[in-house]
Amino acid sequence: MPCRLMIPAKFTLTLGLLFILGCTPAPDFHTNQGAEQRWEALEGQYVVVNYFAEWCAPCLRELPELNEFHHLHGDQVSLFGVSFDGLDNVALADLQQRHQIEFPLILNQPAPYLPFPRPEMLPATYIVTPTGEVKGPLLGEQSLATLRAVTEVE
Repeated sequence: MPCRLMIPAKFTLTLGLLFILGCTPAPDFHTNQGAEQRWEALEGQYVVVNYFAEWCAPCLRELPELNEFHHLHGDQVSLFGVSFDGLDNVALADLQQRHQIEFPLILNQPAPYLPFPRPEMLPATYIVTPTGEVKGPLLGEQSLATLRAVTEVE
């Protein structure tokens, strides 16, 4: 006669929840706005990822254009900034405030997963197409016009 393991109901529920939660995919990155993002969830739209640094004059010059693009097209295209210097979250928040960056920034803590290599030059902008294809990096300052062209928005 087979043995039957008797597990109290409260343990069965706990084990079931642990199993379900343990199977939830981890986010690929976190933003400074408290969002957890997965690349899979961004499929079907363009995503613009801009690497910048405070010591990079062209990076700072393009920020108003990036802000404007975000405000005009943020409902169609997700725009994220990434600190080239890997600033911790507190320093990143300070930098964002000092330079009036109005689009979400990808946090370095916890370390993000990005589907492209860290650029060797700045400013650098990657475009992820709605099908997940990565284009770039586009090197140099981006403008509202160049971002509209590569993301096919008007």
